[in-house]
Amino acid sequence: MRRALFSADPPRAGHGAWRRRAGPLLAGLGLIVAAAGPAWSVSEQPVPLMSKGGAPVDWWFAFKFSSQDSFAGCGADTGKRVCIFGGTVQAKDRFGQQFAVASSRDNALSQGKGCVGATTTDPIGATFDQVYNGNFNYVIWNDQFYGDPIRSNVAPWAHSKGLLAWNDAGEGFVMQVSTPSWPGSGSSRVKRKSGNTLGCVSSNNNLLASQHFFALKLDKSDLIKVLTALQRAGVVTDPTKLQIVRNGGPEDVQELVNELGKLPPKLKAGEQGPQEAYFTKDELSTHVVLIAKTANLTAPPWQIVSAILDGTAERAATWWLTPRIYTTTKASKIGCLAPWLAPKSTMLKTAPGPVAIALTGTWKDKEIKLNATTNHAKIGVSTAGDHHYVIFGDLNQQGTASPPDCGKSQNGRGGLFFVLDNKALADSVTDLVDGDTALTKGKP
Repeated sequence: MRRALFSADPPRAGHGAWRRRAGPLLAGLGLIVAAAGPAWSVSEQPVPLMSKGGAPVDWWFAFKFSSQDSFAGCGADTGKRVCIFGGTVQAKDRFGQQFAVASSRDNALSQGKGCVGATTTDPIGATFDQVYNGNFNYVIWNDQFYGDPIRSNVAPWAHSKGLLAWNDAGEGFVMQVSTPSWPGSGSSRVKRKSGNTLGCVSSNNNLLASQHFFALKLDKSDLIKVLTALQRAGVVTDPTKLQIVRNGGPEDVQELVNELGKLPPKLKAGEQGPQEAYFTKDELSTHVVLIAKTANLTAPPWQIVSAILDGTAERAATWWLTPRIYTTTKASKIGCLAPWLAPKSTMLKTAPGPVAIALTGTWKDKEIKLNATTNHAKIGVSTAGDHHYVIFGDLNQQGTASPPDCGKSQNGRGGLFFVLDNKALADSVTDLVDGDTALTKGKP
């Protein structure tokens, strides 16, 4: 009986009898798996959700507010805080878990309800729940895992965080996050010791500062592009750790996943490489543009994005801390970017436009702080031109605009940027980051 159950092919003689004997046992096993197992299978597609059981969207963006007085806590009438993906409620420090959200269905930001990431009625919790309590393939990467399950890493590794999930056809979603140490497990079968719910992670209080989250639907061709971008950026993950990687699906997808967690080739001083050794730009099926910066492109991150987007003017809110890159104007010389700009190179045909550093913003007629150590989100918006770009990034405005030491801080790290051209969202984000601006030099 044992041999018949576990052999690849049951014996042909007495095949019917074998099926009669095995059938009830297999059916019983199926009931056990169904009772204890996931609500989703790998044949379905994981998608961005606004709430569990709701209609999927092509994308959503959530901005989690900081713990400053105006939007501290989870808001009124939200009940007791819980850790639905594991961990213990971190109540020692102040926290901010209120949020604003927009989506492909409702493009303008609106106030969300509840403790974001800790319910299945908010976009972060609902979208992550499919993966954590499901049966999908996934990759989680984060340069700040704090040893659970792998160590944190600094330059030249990417300053990048997020989650990919897909089915056996290669269809799924990507979720970019700015939160250190979250998520840290992709499956309820592999419990994370330090916690795996926003507000319940013991290794880092990622609720003190504001954070951003962006989820985007992917088809298989998109998945290939995102995986390739992650590899070129040099993200921190480990395909041998089931806690953060479950590999599966099409063979070409699996091959790319197996290449993650390795540093891409670093060019030597004076050595020239092809454009993809420095950056890539891909349009996805949703018309979202994906930019991947490598560690070889040692220049200020948001000026790089401006130049790739044909010199668009930007306003960005990031973790703005020493070594600060101050606000730049069209007349500012970005010497660190010169080797990739015309006339020295044909890779970037347009010089970067102005890049303003947002220090404060506004929500519900109240001021919000947008510089470190209150803000850890990395969001930007175009401020001139025919396009209405909203940019979600991995990298902060830390480093230097001009030599020497162009490779320091975020200049010398890889990362991803997702760019949407959407007027309603851009208008809404413009209002969110509208406020005080950093000077072009001197004290912040």
